[in-house]
Amino acid sequence: METTSLTPYARLPRAHARRTILSSTVDAFGQAHWLLAGPERGSVYDALVVTVDDGRVHETRLSAVTARYPHMEALPDGGFVVADARRRGNADHVQVFDALGRPSWSFAVGDGIGHLLADESGALWVGYFDEGVFGDDPLSSPGVRCWSPTGEAVWTLKPASEVEYVADCYALNVHAGTAWAYPYTEFPLLRIRAGRPVTVWTTPVSGASAIAVHGQGVALFGGYGGDSDRLVLCTLTKTSAEPYSHGTLVRPDGSAIGRRRVVGRGPRIFVQAEPYTAWEVWDLSAAE
Repeated sequence: METTSLTPYARLPRAHARRTILSSTVDAFGQAHWLLAGPERGSVYDALVVTVDDGRVHETRLSAVTARYPHMEALPDGGFVVADARRRGNADHVQVFDALGRPSWSFAVGDGIGHLLADESGALWVGYFDEGVFGDDPLSSPGVRCWSPTGEAVWTLKPASEVEYVADCYALNVHAGTAWAYPYTEFPLLRIRAGRPVTVWTTPVSGASAIAVHGQGVALFGGYGGDSDRLVLCTLTKTSAEPYSHGTLVRPDGSAIGRRRVVGRGPRIFVQAEPYTAWEVWDLSAAE
């Protein structure tokens, strides 16, 4: 199997490297962000967002954060969204902060957030894991939804009509007005565009954690057990994703990735290996 190396992308400055990293992402415009806890973290706490953009560093202090298990995303106006993966009862669990880090408003999107990605317009795409899909919160039962940055429902996947069955959204990619989802149990690839029917392709790949898409090419990264670093390249036909290459993705120094966070943005898969201080990237458009 061919081995493919990730490329260094962005690194948390050393001045912050010893702080607790609560969440991290790469946004729709390619900026890397880290959400860092302050020295004292109670049920309501202050946090610091460190943004790295082509080597430039910017800091934003967020006040009165409430998320216990936070997902963080950046908005195009310079603000941020922090969502708690688990919703307590009927509580609002998504906070929006302005560009100065001040809380602006809050709302609910449903329990069991596995993926939170904002697109270039600020719309929030959410993929839910199984405890959300099968839990008591109806907001998360569809498995994949889109929300406005003020909390209005924009789009909802309709299982049994648009796709046969969704138990868990394993991977989500959002780029240029299009969302791509890869749900358990059958692991189809879904293309979602506003105002159009969902397009569905079958895939022969199980358990991937990230997807990249470029033209008619698709990459599926990850898998179960020993396939955790697997990279499968496919071509989209009319109804299916047909593999043409099986390989392994490794760190820039050739080592195995280990525990990681992943973000899919169009043709790029961003990977952040433990201890989560650096983002690395692989680009499908450069590989084809």
